[in-house]
Amino acid sequence: MSTYIPPIRDMRFVLNELAGFQSIAQLPGYEESTPDLVEAIMDEAGKFAAEVLAPLNMQGDLQGCQCKDGVVTTADGFRDAYQLFVETGWNALPCDVAYGGQGQPTVLTAAVHEMWKSANLAFMLCPMLTLGAIEALRHHASEEIKNIYLPNMVEGKWTGTMNLTEPQAGSDLSQIRSKAVPQADGTYLITGTKIFITWGEHDMAENIVHLVLARLPDAPAGVKGISLFVVPKFLVNSDGSLGARNDLICASIEHKMGIHGSATAVMAYGEKVGATGYLVGEANKGLGYMFTMMNHARLNVGLEGVALAERAYQHALAYARERVQSVPAGDKSGVAKTIIHHADVRRMLMDMKSRTEAMRALLYWTAAQMDHANNNPDAAIRQSAQATVDFMIPVVKGWCTESSIEIASIGIQIHGGVGFIEETGASQYLRDARITTIYEGTTGIQGNDLIGRKLAKEKIGAGATAKALQQQIRVCVEELSKDKNLSIIAQQLGVALSDMETATEWMLENYDSNPQAAHAGAVSYLLLTGIVTGGWQMARAAQIAQRQIDAGSQDTFLQAKLATARYFAAHQLPKTMGYCSAITEGSDAVLSLDESLF
Repeated sequence: MSTYIPPIRDMRFVLNELAGFQSIAQLPGYEESTPDLVEAIMDEAGKFAAEVLAPLNMQGDLQGCQCKDGVVTTADGFRDAYQLFVETGWNALPCDVAYGGQGQPTVLTAAVHEMWKSANLAFMLCPMLTLGAIEALRHHASEEIKNIYLPNMVEGKWTGTMNLTEPQAGSDLSQIRSKAVPQADGTYLITGTKIFITWGEHDMAENIVHLVLARLPDAPAGVKGISLFVVPKFLVNSDGSLGARNDLICASIEHKMGIHGSATAVMAYGEKVGATGYLVGEANKGLGYMFTMMNHARLNVGLEGVALAERAYQHALAYARERVQSVPAGDKSGVAKTIIHHADVRRMLMDMKSRTEAMRALLYWTAAQMDHANNNPDAAIRQSAQATVDFMIPVVKGWCTESSIEIASIGIQIHGGVGFIEETGASQYLRDARITTIYEGTTGIQGNDLIGRKLAKEKIGAGATAKALQQQIRVCVEELSKDKNLSIIAQQLGVALSDMETATEWMLENYDSNPQAAHAGAVSYLLLTGIVTGGWQMARAAQIAQRQIDAGSQDTFLQAKLATARYFAAHQLPKTMGYCSAITEGSDAVLSLDESLF
């Protein structure tokens, strides 16, 4: 069985040196996030990940969830682990203190959640969906609904789901057909079928609070006619106790490629008279309400990419240290060595390590911008931070998840033939990672969002945030170039930045006049941006490490950080040239073939 060691040393470096946690802890509402408290949270979260969640990961994969007559049973150990999760207060970590939460910063929560997702992604999907539902209700529900549902959801006694898509709808939510019929008592009767509902039914909590998109009888067509409803598994009595079972059922669960420990349900509402639901906010504004938590949801999915990449790396590294095979090139001893001594295995491990560290740094930095956008007392800083978050979220979600698939695949390659055998465990990370590029919006959807609403159609001015970000990176390049130890990184980052600037200008010039060509390059632009901004964070890390080394530090961690930053600069940053060319010169090739010739 694979073990998991939380990379707390790197996490703390990123939190403190790159994400600027000291400034986050000074924001209103975060004053209690002292260094001692943060250290205790990280250490205890790491223990929970390594000792409770990680040992269940393979069990969940092998056993999966079972559905019989609408009742879903989780894999052995999951229910007990969830009860311990709730009892120790972990679910409340990022939640509003008004409803029993601990109110910790987004960036700290990201670090904690990364450990839990690395340890057991299938398990952590349940709290993740609950937190998303909490955010939607906190922002848009009536005080009555908040007071009934949020305290138990924050505690984790009740879990939450998001019910968006339907068999005929896919990502096009304008095609939703589920109905909500108003009743004399102010409730609604919900009927319809929802698919791909993560943790839509299970045995870990006493109640499940479903957030369901549906249409009122007089709703306008399209996305403007969608309303949001709270539809609990068990109705709640006036005293807060659980009442009758609502008219909803899990019709089946999906047999999936990965995340077997998580139940992905087909939910049927109103098989008898209709499921009782409660309107959230105003009618016909449900889709906008659901998108309130989309930045957090997409950040969390990007975090899944980081987490799975880290777990795949650790798994491959452990194997490379113990597998003896062949004499390394140039070794005159004639003695076979462990494969970590072979140059190509070293290349693959460096690729996994450097990319994972870049992803972590970029995601934590983006999460820190969220905290500034939400809590900074300076309105101008809040506005600037929010614009940065909006621009970076599709990049973090798309680049980190796409990278995680490649990294998990490299992990299998390091294992050789046994990596293709399920017993080694290496393949689980690739299977689990594959869904991350799809849910919460495919990479194509993220790319389209990035070049459209976040770049060409940005409200504060087309390309304003991208250009401001590029200027920050340019300043970093200039600073690095002054240090002879870092000048090569500066040179490589500068070339990649020029590619990003060229691609950005091309997108701005062509988005309106040739939208098909622009969208043909959307994913390439997303990946290019991920590499450049991830490389920027690695360059910053190298600069900080070099300063500490110059000051006399002999910390081997800093030496390793320099090495991974140099590897990323040499092996990842040059990829921007290909992406830039694909964007500026490759759209004709994408669109040239007549549909009949495919």
